[in-house]
Amino acid sequence: MTHTFHPTVLREYDIRGVIGETLGPDDARAIGRGFGTRIARAGGKKVAVGYDGRVSSPVLEHALVEGLNASGIDVVRIGLGPTPMLYYAAASMPEVDGGIQITGSHNPANYNGFKMVFQGRPFFGPDILDLGVLAGSGDWESGNGTSESVDIMDEYVARLVKGLDGIAPAELEGLSIAWDAGNGAAGPVVEKLTALLPGKHTLLFTEVDGHFPNHHPDPTEEKNLVDLREAVASGNLDFGIAFDGDGDRIGAIDGEGRIIWGDQLLMIYAEDLLKIVPGQTIIADVKASRALFDRVSELGGTPLMWKTGHSLIKSKMKETGSPLAGEMSGHVFFAHEYYGFDDALYAAIRLIAASVRLGKSVTALRGAMPAMINTPELRFQVDESRKFAVIDEVKARLQADGAEVNDTDGARVNTPDGWWLLRASNTQDVLVARAESYSEEGLERLMTQIDAQLEASGLERGPQAGH
Repeated sequence: MTHTFHPTVLREYDIRGVIGETLGPDDARAIGRGFGTRIARAGGKKVAVGYDGRVSSPVLEHALVEGLNASGIDVVRIGLGPTPMLYYAAASMPEVDGGIQITGSHNPANYNGFKMVFQGRPFFGPDILDLGVLAGSGDWESGNGTSESVDIMDEYVARLVKGLDGIAPAELEGLSIAWDAGNGAAGPVVEKLTALLPGKHTLLFTEVDGHFPNHHPDPTEEKNLVDLREAVASGNLDFGIAFDGDGDRIGAIDGEGRIIWGDQLLMIYAEDLLKIVPGQTIIADVKASRALFDRVSELGGTPLMWKTGHSLIKSKMKETGSPLAGEMSGHVFFAHEYYGFDDALYAAIRLIAASVRLGKSVTALRGAMPAMINTPELRFQVDESRKFAVIDEVKARLQADGAEVNDTDGARVNTPDGWWLLRASNTQDVLVARAESYSEEGLERLMTQIDAQLEASGLERGPQAGH
């Protein structure tokens, strides 16, 4: 038996598609067969499986487990929950050799997909493409695996609370926080977690609903933070936290309603962490503000700029021994006193801990940051066959001009006005641009440079592509 996936489904960091169009139960079964085969051939026997709150998730979970079992792999089913709960199961259960979460993350309700971890490391890039090769040739192991259901949510919540070890409950009593789960899979965990925390907690949309009736669960878009802002303002709360659909990305606002972007959260985490473990390497992706890298240096740490992509960042952390990393998109990774995977619920706990340990409110920490002017992530449609070639052309022209370029991931150019970035998306047929300056005029000049580079490669900064 063989299986062919739709060409858009096997992607760089995960597997994703539109239910009933590009992704269905047969694909889930083939993913189970392929992943199970890889686990078996690496000497493994057991895989943990979880799923998010999307309407299509239970059907895909059933087929995925069938595929794993048919490859001779035993399955631990942890049920509905956020992606980091699945990562936790894979990291904390000694008998488990890998994990798969069924999730569409922050994509529209008709999407779904799979995120995987293999013997403690991210499973991405060539690994994912290999599932397509195994399916196309039918080169699968066969066997009769078992499946058992295990409820680990309470254990996971107890582990999250350990992020506050060493802080007296009295120090937390005065805190008031709003939590917006966006009807995503983090909701039940947020309810259990806040029930154990001192202080005042206002919960929004913790009921899991795969139709996302209140707002889309993507905390990096300002329009999705309106309800959180209102809750913080009306309750005169200290700050607010929001989660994406599967709980691996965090968003936050301070007591004045200002957004705390991914790189700004990292500045807070770094200040706290570098007091506990001085001189460490802190990693952020190429889209992060210069203010973050400067701040890490100022605090005595070593800033490291790395490629965008949660799997790439996790791998770099392992390689460098970094205790903390993050992305603009709200993925935050703590290896310090945790497992090194992206867990927005743990990141929320560490934000509370940082505020208490540093003796400063989240609003004061946000207010102390330099006022930089930056663009959001700008996306330009470009033919798949051209996107990497355009970046090479840009780098060649910049080199010829003697520009100061960091080519870790695309081209990030430093100028006296600030910096601009142009990189090719790994997951879509788009170029991604971002610029940051100290003034509006400076930002204009940086955008002019981006336009000139696009034009020189026969492209224009026309209508932007969506996410």
